[in-house]
Amino acid sequence: MFLKQLSLLNYKNLAQIEFDFDAKINCFVGKNGVGKTNILDAIYHLAYGKSYFNPLAVQNIKHGEEFFVIDALLEKNGKEEKIVCSLKKGQKKTIKRNGKVYEKLSEHLGLIPLVIISPSDVDLIVEGSETRRKFIDSVIGTLDNQYLQLLIQYQKTLAQRNALLKYFALNQTFDADNLAIYNEHLSNSGQLIFEKRKQFLNDFIPIFEKHHTNISGGNESVALRYESQLFEKDLLSLLEESLQKDRIIQYTSSGIHKDDLVFEIDGFPIKKFGSQGQQKSFLIALKLAQFEFMKKQSGELPILLFDDIFDKLDETRVQKIVTMVNDAVFGQIFISDTHAERTEMIIKETHQSYKIFPI
Repeated sequence: MFLKQLSLLNYKNLAQIEFDFDAKINCFVGKNGVGKTNILDAIYHLAYGKSYFNPLAVQNIKHGEEFFVIDALLEKNGKEEKIVCSLKKGQKKTIKRNGKVYEKLSEHLGLIPLVIISPSDVDLIVEGSETRRKFIDSVIGTLDNQYLQLLIQYQKTLAQRNALLKYFALNQTFDADNLAIYNEHLSNSGQLIFEKRKQFLNDFIPIFEKHHTNISGGNESVALRYESQLFEKDLLSLLEESLQKDRIIQYTSSGIHKDDLVFEIDGFPIKKFGSQGQQKSFLIALKLAQFEFMKKQSGELPILLFDDIFDKLDETRVQKIVTMVNDAVFGQIFISDTHAERTEMIIKETHQSYKIFPI
């Protein structure tokens, strides 16, 4: 599968721009602020129905305009697919596949397997556990629609249980039977989500370790650890044990919404003890593992987006990534960089076809 053509209208700072892409490597080069990352984000938007950098859809419309349109032509399994994603202020975003509007976004997810590597990925290290849970959920959910439905069900029940706890506190009342119903529903979906996350990470962590060894040369010891309260007890027991606490704080304190993914280097948190280069290598290994996992699960090569990939990486580590391109690990790749000469010098070493687009 590869992205053949892309047309953008009023997307972020891009008024109107069109591209015909190479099936292998495509590079956007230019100074900071000209819109290179926005082009990559538009491609991401096509795959996931939302921006990677700004979840507020209306803010992706160019200032002073009323709408944006992302129009693309793909080749998938020997057939052309036309995908159009558009949004007009005051209306619901729509995604069309070959002229037909999707009723649910979940029906579209997985059509365009895609992985992005960006400097903003550092949020996975510096931000709270919610960011890391979203990473896990994104990888699994793109390939498993049942998982997406379980998440939606869990979040809905969680919100209802929290509202009930607030109602109890506000009205100085309590209804154990009513709460038990929410506990059971939360437990049912939560246990299944936990099992799917656990299985995913059992498969994912060895892939991550392999890629990190390749990038770092094996000079650093890194670890990913899945933390969940459900390793200790089943969710129903946890909910019952935390009842008094939950009634006081008016919030559900136990469940898979508390899960986390711990990042370590040489036995210590990479957030505190990893250099910028070490953190960057860790994140790239994480995303390359995501790429390989998605490739194995979907049976096709995902699109890979490299946003400013050479920032804060030494020449040796960049060369490791270039070698992976040479080894045909990747399919179609999109790269953004500020140095046109550096970009062309590096991609020439891959001996693959490529196009460079000055922005």
